[in-house]
Amino acid sequence: MAVAGFYRRALPSPPAMEFASPEGKQLFTEALEGGTMNSFFKLISYYQTQSEPAYCGLASLAMVLNALAIDPGRTWKGPWRWFDDSMLDCCEPLVKIKEKGITFGKVACLAHCNAAKVETFRTNEITVDGFRRFVVSCNSSEDCYIISSYHRGAFKQTGSGHFSPIGGYHAGKDMVLILDVARFKYPPHWVPLELLWEAMNTIDKATGHHRGFMILSKLDKASSILYTLSCRHKGWSSVANYLSADVPHLLKSEDVKDVEEVLSLVFKSPPADLREFIKWVAEVRRQDDGGIILSEEEKGRLSIKEEVLKQVQGTQLFKYVTRWLISEISTCKAAISGRNNELPEIAASVCCQGAKLLTENFSSLDCVVFKKADVKFRKSDGEKPVTVVSGTVFTDGSEQGVDMLVPLTQTAASSLCDLDQNGCHGFHPSAGDVLSVLIFSLHQNTWSNIKDEKLQAEINSLVSIDNVPPLLQEELQKITFHTGLIMEVSPRTVVQLYRASRSGFGISSQFKVPENENWLENQVMLITSGPRLLHLKFLFKGEVLHLRRQLHFLTIDIGLASAS
Repeated sequence: MAVAGFYRRALPSPPAMEFASPEGKQLFTEALEGGTMNSFFKLISYYQTQSEPAYCGLASLAMVLNALAIDPGRTWKGPWRWFDDSMLDCCEPLVKIKEKGITFGKVACLAHCNAAKVETFRTNEITVDGFRRFVVSCNSSEDCYIISSYHRGAFKQTGSGHFSPIGGYHAGKDMVLILDVARFKYPPHWVPLELLWEAMNTIDKATGHHRGFMILSKLDKASSILYTLSCRHKGWSSVANYLSADVPHLLKSEDVKDVEEVLSLVFKSPPADLREFIKWVAEVRRQDDGGIILSEEEKGRLSIKEEVLKQVQGTQLFKYVTRWLISEISTCKAAISGRNNELPEIAASVCCQGAKLLTENFSSLDCVVFKKADVKFRKSDGEKPVTVVSGTVFTDGSEQGVDMLVPLTQTAASSLCDLDQNGCHGFHPSAGDVLSVLIFSLHQNTWSNIKDEKLQAEINSLVSIDNVPPLLQEELQKITFHTGLIMEVSPRTVVQLYRASRSGFGISSQFKVPENENWLENQVMLITSGPRLLHLKFLFKGEVLHLRRQLHFLTIDIGLASAS
C-alpha cells in the first residue's frame, strides 16, 4: 500500500515569521534600507533544497560555496563545474551522511577541503553579543556568509538538529532571516536572534558538543592551474603521514651522501597511493567538426599551463629528479607513476572519464576507446600548434568524440617521455615534473634531519621557491598553501605534533599523551587552520584542550580535477 507522505509543514508563528508574509516583506524592506541584507542577494541566487532529508549541512554549504564563486575544480553534470550537495564527500561518505546526518565539525572540514576559509564558533566559546556582531558584519557585506547549526525545537518546529544559512538581519527588531534548505518542509523565515542563539546553545547528542555557527569566506589564493592535490583516494592519510613523519625519520636514520640518494630514499618504496596524491590537470572537450577552435579562455589557460610546465622543467630540482628516474628505471616506466606514462595511455583513461562527464552518463564504469587515441599537433586559427589527443569513446551505447588539450613544452630531444611527431619535439606533464612539484610543496623542515650539513644546504636551495620565476612561484605557493591546510588530522599526526614541541601548544606541560594513540579516535572536536597554524580542539578525560602551534610538518587539503 502506498504511503501518502507529508506535504510541507505549517510554520509555527510565532516565534517565526514567514519571509513571504506581509510582515516578513516589511522586515525585508526595512533591513534592506538599514544595510544589513547585503548577503541575501547572492545567497538567494543559489538557494537550493537539500536533496536528501539528512543533507541540510551539505545543501547549506553548497549554497555558500556557490555564493562565494569558488570553483569546485570538478564537474557536476555535463561539462559544468558547480557545487551540489551530492558532491561534498571528502570528509564523510555520503551513504553515512544520508543515514545519520553530519556533525558541525565535519561541515567545517568539508568547507576547508573545498577551498573556503572557515571560522567556527560553538556557543560555549562566544557570547550572544559576539554572535550578533558577526551577523551584522557578514550581512553588511558580500564577503562572508554564516551557516548556523541549531535545534529546531526552540522554534517549535518538528525535527532536531539542522543547518541553514543566515540570509539577513533586521537591527531594529533584532531578527535574522533563516534560509531554510529544507524547503519541502518550511519556507524561509525570520526569527529573533536571541531565540536562534538558544537554538544553537544546545548539545548535539551525536558528539556531546555544543552547536554553533561558522563564517565562510573566500581564500585569497585561487586554485592551482596545472597541478592539484587529491584526497579522494582511501590511502591519502597514509601518504600524508609518510611525507610528514616517515620521510624526516628516514632521513635521520640513514646517511645519505648526495641528492640522488635523498630522492631514492624518499621515492623508492613510498605508499602505493603516492601516485594519486598529486596530479596534473587534463582538460577534456567534445570534438569539433572542422578542426580545433579554441576560445580565448582556453587559449589563455593552455598558454599559462605550458609556461608553468616549462618553468618546472627549467629548475635544477627537475633535472635531478629526471636523472634519478632514468637511472632507477627504464624510460617512461616509472614505478612512482604506477602506470604507463606515455600520453596515449594517459589519454585513454582521461578520455573515458571525459566522455562520461560530457554525456552525463554515470550509470556504468564500462568505457572503451575503440579508436586508438591519436596524438596530434594541430594548428588553431593559424597560431602556434596545439597539442590534442583525440579519441572516439564508446560508453553504455553512447559514442562520443573527445579531445584532450595537453600543455606541451617544445624541447630538444629527450630520453624521458617525450613526443616526436612531424619533427616537433615536446614534453608533456609526467612523473618528473609531478614529483618535482610534490618535493617543492613539502615543508622545508622535512629536510632538517639530513646529517650532512652541506647536502642539507644543497637540498634546501633546490627546494626553495624564492628563486623560481614568478609564475611558477605563484603555482607552487598555491600548492604549498593547500598542503598546509588541515583537512583531517589523524591520531598519529596529532601525537607526533604534540611530542615535537609540548611547550608550543599553550597547554599544561603536565599533560601526558598516552603511549596508545588510539585514545584520540573520535575525540577530535574541531579543526581550524591557516597556512602555517594548527588549532585543534579535542576532549581528553572530560577536559576540553586546545592545541595551537606553528606547523613543523604539513598535511594536505583537497584539490580536485575533472580528469587528471
